[in-house]
Amino acid sequence: MQLEEGKEKFIQAWGTLGSSWGINRTMAQVHALLLISPEALSTEDVMQELNVSRGNANMNLRALIDWGLISKELRPGERKEYFVAEKDMWKVAKQVIRERRKRELEPMLRILEELKQVEGNKAEKETQAFTEAIGNLHDLATKADKTLNTMLRADEHWFLSSFMKLMR
Repeated sequence: MQLEEGKEKFIQAWGTLGSSWGINRTMAQVHALLLISPEALSTEDVMQELNVSRGNANMNLRALIDWGLISKELRPGERKEYFVAEKDMWKVAKQVIRERRKRELEPMLRILEELKQVEGNKAEKETQAFTEAIGNLHDLATKADKTLNTMLRADEHWFLSSFMKLMR
């Protein structure tokens, strides 16, 4: 396989994988392109490489900045903005987890906490079923939050050694 074919295959695969992470396909493809680029790329470079519009490129570059996965690089004497991706995959994974936790898990925990306060006749089957289900979901979400928090605080070596112990 030649380099160009490998790059294209990686960008497409990362785009598909990104959808599983809660990132739209084009956003993940822009991220993939920046991950494998040896130097920072401009919006025009991204447009040309991925054959996307300026608006699409700009929107996805801004979203990647918001997620903390890329940063802007300014060059003296140039008006163009350049973008570079974090290349440390451990940091990338932690940032994706941090963002998904903030966008998905934390709002769900707030709602479940509120739902735990629902009042009703405790003797009724419907009230019991509701409060039990909400309590179980809250417990699971709280445990997931604690696990993610531990992972975010952990260093790569500790996490990988712990993961390998689990796999045995």
